Amino acid sequence: MATLLYRLGRFAFRRRHFTALFWVALLALAGVGAAGAPVAGNSSFSIPGTEAQKAFDVLEERFPGASADGATARVVFKAPAGEKMTDAGNKAIVQDTVGELSDGSEVARVTDPYQGGGVSEDGTVAYASVSYRVSGMELEESSRDSLEDAAEGARDAGLTVEIGGDALQTVPETGATEVIGIGVAAVVLVITFGSLVAAGLPLLTALIGVGIGVASITALASTLELGSTTSILATMIGLAVGIDYALFIVSRYRAELAEGREHEDAAGRAVGTAGSAVVFAGLTVVIALVGLSVVNIPMLTKMGIAAAGTVAIAVLIALTMVPALLGYAGRRVRAAGEKGKRRGRGRGDEEKENGTARGKAQEKAQRPNMGTRWARFVVRRPVAVLLLGVVGLGAAAIPASSLELGLPDDGSQPTSTTQRRAYDLLSEGFGPGSNGPLVVVVDARNSDDPDAVFRQTGDDIKALDDVVSVSPAAPNKSGDTATITVVPDSKPSSVATEDLVHDIRDAGAGIKADTGADVLVTGATAMNIDVSQKLNDALVPYLTLVVGLAFLLLIVVFRSILVPLKAALGFLLSVMAALGAVVAVFQWGWLSGLMGVEETGPVMSMMPIFMVGVVFGLAMDYEVFLVTRMREAYVHGEEPDEAVVTGFRHGARVVGAAAVIMMAVFAGFIGSSESMVKMIGFGLAIAVFFDAFVVRMAIVPAVLALLGRKAWWLPKWLDRALPNVDVEGEGLRTDADAGAGGEGGGPDDRDLARV
Repeated sequence: MATLLYRLGRFAFRRRHFTALFWVALLALAGVGAAGAPVAGNSSFSIPGTEAQKAFDVLEERFPGASADGATARVVFKAPAGEKMTDAGNKAIVQDTVGELSDGSEVARVTDPYQGGGVSEDGTVAYASVSYRVSGMELEESSRDSLEDAAEGARDAGLTVEIGGDALQTVPETGATEVIGIGVAAVVLVITFGSLVAAGLPLLTALIGVGIGVASITALASTLELGSTTSILATMIGLAVGIDYALFIVSRYRAELAEGREHEDAAGRAVGTAGSAVVFAGLTVVIALVGLSVVNIPMLTKMGIAAAGTVAIAVLIALTMVPALLGYAGRRVRAAGEKGKRRGRGRGDEEKENGTARGKAQEKAQRPNMGTRWARFVVRRPVAVLLLGVVGLGAAAIPASSLELGLPDDGSQPTSTTQRRAYDLLSEGFGPGSNGPLVVVVDARNSDDPDAVFRQTGDDIKALDDVVSVSPAAPNKSGDTATITVVPDSKPSSVATEDLVHDIRDAGAGIKADTGADVLVTGATAMNIDVSQKLNDALVPYLTLVVGLAFLLLIVVFRSILVPLKAALGFLLSVMAALGAVVAVFQWGWLSGLMGVEETGPVMSMMPIFMVGVVFGLAMDYEVFLVTRMREAYVHGEEPDEAVVTGFRHGARVVGAAAVIMMAVFAGFIGSSESMVKMIGFGLAIAVFFDAFVVRMAIVPAVLALLGRKAWWLPKWLDRALPNVDVEGEGLRTDADAGAGGEGGGPDDRDLARV
């Protein structure tokens, strides 16, 4: 592995024009494809295997043209103080508005509040329901404009009018904080490298990689039905790993220069050593993201695969584009610890000064830095550091014990939005359950008397607790299937409403046993409940698959049993602590004002499994980058404690910088207008903090110090069976010892040709 990557790094350095042209051409090609691609709508939110989805499929088959999965809007009217919606003037305004709402090619139907029971008992609130033939993200802008214009006309006539539903759903915005995150990353890189040129390389390559990935997603979005949040997720993860991977290559390149190697050889060795860690770190992220497909939610699967593709591009760019740009930069990227050359010197003086500077850089590298001092402290007091780290993360994880899961609805929107105001008006006039009515589909095709089944179903539902109203059955043309609308007494995201859904399904099981008819519960509320249950059921299999595959991969990388086991256990600590922080902010409301969280509520149901996947991949990044350097020192003859210190001497500063950069990039998405993106950005940022600075920087060296040589133990039979991927670059050192590499050390082209 190291030798192959060494050859790739030298090739990219020498053939920098070809390498750079290839990636620029690929970026241009993806950009052209994105520019010419049709505008993509929202990903179809189908949940195979759930009762809610089965009911949707029955509706599509038995009620053709009903657009069961189309966008909906609720236009809510409130009369002025002292008036009622049943007054003649107000009624005329509403009916005129209903007429305006009926216009438009995408409108399937509009329900008049005076004919469909849409007026509250006290007469102060009324609502009209609008159904569309396409989903909210697929609606043309003209349809949204017509909806808002109709509401504005009623406002001008004196009514209070608000609009709820997913018809106003748009592509989420990330806000200016995303740019601030990139700016913070740039500052950290400048501080880390002490050079604008060296700092600019990781940013430039990361932006190119993200540009290719996001442009490709945009070009394929319509064909593959990729959702609007797919490109945001790809940007979030692609930027973070792209900067980090390039950072590790450039940092190792400068370290090789400090050891006196020529630029081309240093680039090859940087790719051969740090590049090996990049490859395996990238593989763990890809495994975690692609593994989301086991949940069997198409939207989540597509998001994971698209983000994994962006990570793969980031790895390839780090291995090729970074050494090519290092070739262009030449002496402007200096050795670690080396200061800039003085002006007005000849070439001989410059070379002499460079040699002196490199000597000073090597001398400086031997002096204890902050990472060295911290590692020595941990090695001397491993038990205290380990206990402090575990107790601290355990305390942060305590809020996770009260985790409540759900999917966001209009009730979780900020109070400044018309969707939230419509939600509140409906709750005021009709009760909180009116915001999430349940649709019961009765499939009586296999029963002898469908009408009797419809009546029995309605009567059984009326007898249940937490039911406000049950509409009469509405059969289809053939009379074998009917829909019944049930309004709960509690809000859609409440436990009581979830219990009601299960009670209706239990009653339906009895009806099926008696009559042979299927009773299915669907609607947005039931779908959210089914999604949450499906995600909960998939969490353990997903953890088993992802952690198991990554565990095997890390055994190959570190040639150890206990090091991968420690890595997995440390990840569980960091992800539980991160979930606790998410609960504290988004559910309990701690620091909610600082994070821009206007409304607290249940944590998004896909958050735990999504965090497990992404955080595991990112956690293994730091594990591979930091522990690989320790393994390298141990393989080259150092004692276990000395290897820990050496790993921190070379890797702590860079891993710390990488973590700060990744936190800044993720935190930049907290400014998004989309609650899901905001929550993911915060969760990933805090998870990186816990994992990098508590688990990898404190718990990992403490555990390795306690284990000593046992940390690197591997059964002999397993050692013989595993392939030798040579992540530590031992093959490069062996070839140098044999004199194959010439002055710079390392294999020459003839050696590489034999690989």
